[in-house]
Amino acid sequence: MNYQPYGQQQDYYPPPPPPPAQTNGKSIASLVLGILSIVTPYIGLLFGIVAIILSALSLKEIRNRYEGGRGLAIAGLVCGIVGTIIYALLIIFFVVIILFAVGSEDTISNFYLNTNNI
Repeated sequence: MNYQPYGQQQDYYPPPPPPPAQTNGKSIASLVLGILSIVTPYIGLLFGIVAIILSALSLKEIRNRYEGGRGLAIAGLVCGIVGTIIYALLIIFFVVIILFAVGSEDTISNFYLNTNNI
């Protein structure tokens, strides 16, 4: 058997683990703005657009710099898209209702003007 004497043993330690990947700040901002785009009425449309842009930029930076936060960026992208769609449809709905109300006002006033002449 090949044993080394007691005083000459060499200790080998495993290398230290790599430092954790740094989280991308834009991915955190995109998640926060994406959530705000769903929760905040009317301004949520703007928050959603900014969240979509920030998440696209952060996904590109994460891929190039090997940073963390990919899941946050994807969640911010999804929330931003959902918030933008919700408030875009809501604004379109209100515009259509207002246009119908303005258009029906003329027909109602014409109806009353025509019945008074009888």
